[in-house]
Amino acid sequence: MYLHLGSDVVIPKKNIIGIFDLDTATISKHTKNYLSAAEKEGRVVNVSYELPKSFVVCIENDKTFVYISQLSSQTLNKRFSITAGSF
Repeated sequence: MYLHLGSDVVIPKKNIIGIFDLDTATISKHTKNYLSAAEKEGRVVNVSYELPKSFVVCIENDKTFVYISQLSSQTLNKRFSITAGSF
């Protein structure tokens, strides 16, 4: 199964480590430092140039990537929870 993050970006659900709300998660200094380091290392992918609302941490080929999405974390969590039988 795949999760649509917005625009033309889809990722395998098995690669997802976490889905986070950008407003509440970035209150923490540790989260800000993590996102800053990921950006400096070129591991941040902006899904859209619209107002970002969430970020998704994934692992691909033994590397972690951060996808910044215009979709809310609630919307992404709902999409993540849908099983194949629900369609």
